[in-house]
Amino acid sequence: MEVSVSAGPNTSGALRHVLGHLLTPLLMCVGMGLAYLGAFHAPEPHDLRVDIVGSGPTTQVLAQTLQDKGAGALDVRTVADRDTAVSALREQRSFGAYIPGTKPELLVASGSSDTSAMAVEKVFTKVAAGQDAPLKVTDVAPTASGDPTGQGVFFLLVALSIGAYASVAVIGGAGAVLPMRIRALLAAGMSLVVSLIGTLFAGPVFHLVDQGLGGVWAMSWLYAAGILAVGVGLHTFLRRWTTLGVMVLFVMLNFTSSGGIYRPELQPGFFGALHAFWNGAGFVEGVRGHVYFDGHGLGGNVLVLALWLLAGATLVVLAGLTESRRKQASTGQGQAPGMPGTAATTETVKDGADAAADARARAEAEEEMEEAVAV
Repeated sequence: MEVSVSAGPNTSGALRHVLGHLLTPLLMCVGMGLAYLGAFHAPEPHDLRVDIVGSGPTTQVLAQTLQDKGAGALDVRTVADRDTAVSALREQRSFGAYIPGTKPELLVASGSSDTSAMAVEKVFTKVAAGQDAPLKVTDVAPTASGDPTGQGVFFLLVALSIGAYASVAVIGGAGAVLPMRIRALLAAGMSLVVSLIGTLFAGPVFHLVDQGLGGVWAMSWLYAAGILAVGVGLHTFLRRWTTLGVMVLFVMLNFTSSGGIYRPELQPGFFGALHAFWNGAGFVEGVRGHVYFDGHGLGGNVLVLALWLLAGATLVVLAGLTESRRKQASTGQGQAPGMPGTAATTETVKDGADAAADARARAEAEEEMEEAVAV
């Protein structure tokens, strides 16, 4: 007698299982496309502050002409002298200052944003060409020699982010059976290691900054610790969706609103609004202010990073309490109060319930780790 072997039920179940997991990369594809293309595909200035240096009717006419032609792209103002213009640039209140005359000069601060400086230079090169005069460009806050485009800080942000949220996947997956206090300690340790690696990249390895390396390390640690704390706390509630969740928070919305490639004045309003309080923007602008602008605006950006870390710590505490309640509920279900039997029987039932819960947790952790590593 022949026995036909059919893997139908097993194959069908496995296929549903795989298709369910394929939803995650599809959502990532959609999210990354919407975020990156929405933020970067067509940068256009809006309300980009520039100054015209001088006084008198000629200066006023030039400023008003640029304002009208810009149609909302520029926010043109007049300042009395060069020193006032330089002060506005070094406080990041403006992004360019044009000094008209027979030898026109444009002042920029590429340390604030190289792409913004290029946008301003494009505008005033045309203005100077209309006067048949070559334009002299002076950078009052240049970037470090190891970061000529000024975007090295952004790529440092990327490295720190990957180290932090990949650690979330490992701690949440492989470490899911560990008590929350141990996971929190692992997160703290990893944030220190990731921040030290980032500091080595910023200083001795690639020379992205030429001063203030200690402050860069401190902000790197605050930033990485915030991501790890938020991720570890969220894992209790999101489980296998944690990887997607942290990618939404710390990649899709974070990189696009950080100002590392384009500042808010060159982006759609949604990303510009996020720039005001998102942790990536706090890191990028904090490092810029610390390294290139004598600490201007540093306090506010450090506060943003600290508040994200505080939010993460709050999530970790809530997650710990939630897990404790779940464990107590599971233990209570494993016991049978009022039923005849010995204490040894009750203890055996309890041990069996704990073992089953641990087995389920390990299986879920292994599955989650496989998905996270694949992503």
